Parts: sequence; structure tokens; C-alpha cells
Amino acid sequence: MRGRRAGLALVLGLTGAAFGVGRATPFATSSARVERGRYLVAAMGCGGCHTPKTLGATGPKSDPARFLAGHPEGSALDSAPVLPQGTWTVVSSWDSTAFAGPWGVSYAANLTPDENTGLGSWSEETFVRALRTGRHMGASRPILPPMPWGAFRNLSDDDLAAMYAYLRTVPPVRNRIPEPLPPAGAP
Repeated sequence: MRGRRAGLALVLGLTGAAFGVGRATPFATSSARVERGRYLVAAMGCGGCHTPKTLGATGPKSDPARFLAGHPEGSALDSAPVLPQGTWTVVSSWDSTAFAGPWGVSYAANLTPDENTGLGSWSEETFVRALRTGRHMGASRPILPPMPWGAFRNLSDDDLAAMYAYLRTVPPVRNRIPEPLPPAGAP
């Protein structure tokens, strides 16, 4: 009897796997979900813009103490240069956490789970909605360039949820990001 049950379980399991039933919950454990999120955040290069840098002998280097903390609070920037008409339309700060272009000046957001200055108060739904709609918190001001939210909106719900789960595990960093600035000459 025990052998029959084991055989039946094996047949049902293989049949379910063959037809995708076993994939109904792709992230069986939260650690697998977090690891998937870690992979996606790294593969998509989120730290390139969202991690402040230090300047060393070989140039800018990501500051691990401020991983994904966004544009450094209090970091003084001169006014963005006005570029002449032509093929160059975008400039960045030396550490690639602030950008200026036809939209004005935008700053890389704090993606850490800090409650007051990062994503700590965001729910998973808010995070997913922001990346699907291109709106801050999924409802307010536009998410400005160069943030490629238009590409991120094509990720699956599971992938966006995995990214959110991973971002909840990074150390929170208190770092208030400035509000975006309108283009020069805008009312």
C-alpha cells in the first residue's frame, strides 16, 4: 500500500510539473524570492545610479556604506550646465546620482527601507504600481529620466515583488533626496 501511494504521488507530481502546476508559487521560500530580487537589482545595474560614490585614485567607486541610498543629502551641486542645441542633451553629476536634461534636474531615489527617506513606508503594491505607471508612489509626480521605468514595467509581477523583497533587506540609510527641479526657464 505504501509503495502504491509513493508511486501515485510521484506520478501526480511529475504530471503537475509537466503542466506547470508546480510553478503556481515560483518563490517557495522568502529567501529564494529575496535572492531573485538581489539578482535582478544587480543585473539591472540599480546601484550604478542609486549608490553614491567616493572618489579614489582610479575614479568613482560605489560606497558600500550608502548602498542604494540615492543622491547624497546635502551634496552641493552647481546649477546644471546649459547645453547648446545639438546631439548632447543630458549630463550627470560626477557620481551619477543626479541628472539634468530637458526635463530639468532629477536625483536618484533612496531605495533603502528607511521609513522616512527611503522605501520603508512603501507597500509592495505601491512599489509595483510606481514601476508600472511611472509615477512616484504609483500616483503622484512622474518618475523622471534617466530612470528606465518604461523597461521595468515589462517585468513580471513576481520579479517586481522579488525586487521589493530584496530591497527590504538592505540596510536602511537615512538620506533625504532633493525634490526634482524644473527645466531652466520653466514657470
